[in-house]
Amino acid sequence: MRNWRLPAGRQVYSVCPMKKSEILFGVTRVPLDALCALLALLLAYELRANNVNLLPWVAIKDASSTLPPSAEYMTHFALPGAVAFVVIAMLLGLYSLQVTRSAWSEVGRLLLASLVWIVAVMAWYFLVRQELFFSRLLLIYATTLLTLLVCSARGLLLLLQRELLAMGIGVRTVVTYGKHPPSEPATATLQSDVRYRYLGHVRDMAALQAAYQNRIDLVLQTDPDPESEATLTLIEHCRSTHVGYGFFPPVFADVPHLLVIERMGLLPMLRFRPTPLDGWGRVIKRLFDIVLSLLFIVLLSPLLIGVAIAVLLESGFPIFYVSRRIGELGEKPVPVIKFRSMVKDADKRIAEVMALNHRVDGPLFKAKSDPRVTKVGKFIRTWSLDELPQFFNVLAGHMSLVGPRPHLPQEVSLYTSYQRRVFAVRPGMTGLAQVSGRSDLSFDREVALDLQYIEEWSLLLDLWVLWRTFVVVTGRKGAD
Repeated sequence: MRNWRLPAGRQVYSVCPMKKSEILFGVTRVPLDALCALLALLLAYELRANNVNLLPWVAIKDASSTLPPSAEYMTHFALPGAVAFVVIAMLLGLYSLQVTRSAWSEVGRLLLASLVWIVAVMAWYFLVRQELFFSRLLLIYATTLLTLLVCSARGLLLLLQRELLAMGIGVRTVVTYGKHPPSEPATATLQSDVRYRYLGHVRDMAALQAAYQNRIDLVLQTDPDPESEATLTLIEHCRSTHVGYGFFPPVFADVPHLLVIERMGLLPMLRFRPTPLDGWGRVIKRLFDIVLSLLFIVLLSPLLIGVAIAVLLESGFPIFYVSRRIGELGEKPVPVIKFRSMVKDADKRIAEVMALNHRVDGPLFKAKSDPRVTKVGKFIRTWSLDELPQFFNVLAGHMSLVGPRPHLPQEVSLYTSYQRRVFAVRPGMTGLAQVSGRSDLSFDREVALDLQYIEEWSLLLDLWVLWRTFVVVTGRKGAD
């Protein structure tokens, strides 16, 4: 095999030349945003000066007496305001020449830039100039128009770039290299993404040389090994021929969206994040739980009192049943509160009903027509009313509104290491598994859905699960 190492002492650089179209479109976004921001500010001034009402709930009787002359507005606000927006967008990473995030992610950053801009304007006038902005309505118009114009212009620019990519302009030619082919998701992305032209997979340097009949922009190694001569030779070859080199993570390839790039000093580090419920995600979910659990407790207090009275009248105290369940991280048990739906000595009689267990696919115990269930208990179980006191568990931080099912210690002792992944987050009153079949699900399917929720958490997913919980409970599907 030909030795691809460079002569000793010669300096080489890892280069992945950018496409001219990438540079052109990336640079164009700067003046385009500035122009759209300036037009938005000027149009907002004209609308306010001419009493044009874009807000039907706001009545405009006459022109604002505090509007400055148009020339002064242009000099002292419109031009500086447009420049300020571009600077804010730059700080938020909106002018990266190699855009890898989705269009929706870019729209989100633009909305954030508009929000930061209006806050900066108000702070400047209030804290620095120590006066109020000369027209609140003009500021609302300006922010709205700025967001719409910049998003629309960026959208048109993106469509133009996509059309050129479809014509082959700006497309990156990619080859994968290694003993093992890329994973199916990686292959599907390379074959379907309009930004790439995938030439296929090669296993050695000879095959890679043959692929050079085409101009290659990027070589992706599928099985990098820093101790391997093949890996070092490949890297040296890519650096000396100015071809981009990259590699797929050799671990956690099945969950690439959970890998984040961080730095340990100057060293790059690829870290596995088991759930988006990390950092701000955890804070947001906790605030969400506190607010909604308080709201539900207040709204459902008559129902809580009614169920408590019904349990008391049928079988006396205690009204509640406290079950010790394994909490977050699979560590110490937490008390999970329910309205008592069984006879008082139900735990002592569990041996009598073991033969009725219909969950033979895993460590869970569920008995149909359990003779220990009282008449009131059967009713409140059917409508899941026995679980309403768990709103207090959510408020106390033992549980979350949405999450994996709470697990009994004796069940957990039988779990495999894979099944123990569900303890990455707090257990929930309801969850993706519960709204996808309740007790009709197999245990393996339940674990798979819980892990899907943990790995793909979002606030919108929580809201969807809560809505589906209402639909499933009122439909009484799968209730034991």
